[in-house]
Amino acid sequence: MKAIKFRLIVMNFLIFAVWGAYLCSLGIYLGRIGMGANIGKFFAIQGIVSLFMPALMGIVADRWIPAQKLLGICHFLAAVFMALAGYMGMKYGVDVTFGQLFPFYAISVAFFMPTIALGNSVSYNALNQAGLDTVKAFPPIRVFGTIGFILSMWIVNFTGYKNGYEQLFVSAAWGIILAIYAFTLPNCPVNKNVESKSFVDTFGLRAFALFKDARMAVFFIFSFLLGMCLQVTNGFATPFLDAFGQSPEYANAFAVKNNVFLSSISQVSETLCILLIPFFLKKFGIKKVMLIAFGAWALRFFFLGAGSPTGFGLVLFILSMIVYGVAFDFFNISGSLFVDQNTDEKIRSSAQGVFMMMTNGLGATIGSFCAQAIVNHFTLGKADFNELMTGWSNAWYVFAAFALVVGILFAILFKYKHEPEKK
Repeated sequence: MKAIKFRLIVMNFLIFAVWGAYLCSLGIYLGRIGMGANIGKFFAIQGIVSLFMPALMGIVADRWIPAQKLLGICHFLAAVFMALAGYMGMKYGVDVTFGQLFPFYAISVAFFMPTIALGNSVSYNALNQAGLDTVKAFPPIRVFGTIGFILSMWIVNFTGYKNGYEQLFVSAAWGIILAIYAFTLPNCPVNKNVESKSFVDTFGLRAFALFKDARMAVFFIFSFLLGMCLQVTNGFATPFLDAFGQSPEYANAFAVKNNVFLSSISQVSETLCILLIPFFLKKFGIKKVMLIAFGAWALRFFFLGAGSPTGFGLVLFILSMIVYGVAFDFFNISGSLFVDQNTDEKIRSSAQGVFMMMTNGLGATIGSFCAQAIVNHFTLGKADFNELMTGWSNAWYVFAAFALVVGILFAILFKYKHEPEKK
């Protein structure tokens, strides 16, 4: 039993290490090669492919290719195309164009995004085969995914790869290791004789009937709005911190030179805040927990706008990273549990798909484009350092106001009465 847990820990570690190598540092590289105005497109593609690729790969894993082998194939292809994107950056340097870089990156992301769900499937299958309770056994295993993400961030930060195309090669290297390792994992069953289903059932679209329930409809709509916040700091926090390097006053500050390391505090906080969710849900209920998430997002953005790399401003930056754990977990994980507890078991998995589609799909995609437009409006063409940083602060304040207003509307429109569990 310990052996299979260890093997799954390694798998989860590698999956998220692939992602951590570039997710929070890609914006720095894009800004340094003159593609700062296109950061939103690079992050929006993750949401776009999440609308259909996980479902497609899930069908393939159920019917034709065992999940662990498909996990390996997807990571191999993702690694190849990420390496090709890195090669374009290496070959053309600062003259690399959007058309040379983005297509390879987009294809890589398209094959990577389904692997999170495939990894979960491999884990659940292996734990069930070992006779273990997945509810108890999986969360401690999954935590090592976040550890892999953090370690990968530290690698690209302290090697300086965060500033260039090298981060893409680091991601590709992790992917190749995982692609090989995945083929050694316990076999997952396939059902080639599975009964044909309608298009609606195959893609889980029947769960959209939940929108007929007013309370669930409001919940999903606000999940979409809160999902718009997800990629904002992933895409723009480190480029914002990197911009302080244009001033001699801040160029050598630890927070500027190690901006990805500073950002990794968010992931550490995320790991720790998972432990708070059971208590808060039982004590306060989903509505108050979600309101805490809205407030945390507003604080996250406000602290970024008000902070600076030194003195009290650095304290605000660190606080911004800490509240991210509350903002992310109290929304994503608590929301997922709410959907699980308030839907019929026949469409429970599909309902989770709808929740993910509204947040990580539509919300993250539209949020990335909107965030890019706002950042462009306030920062493009600002040659003076003070004007540039004022523009960045104004952008963060707009994001904070958005989260605050949406939170107030959620408090008014979402009807939910919590009944605490009796001891």
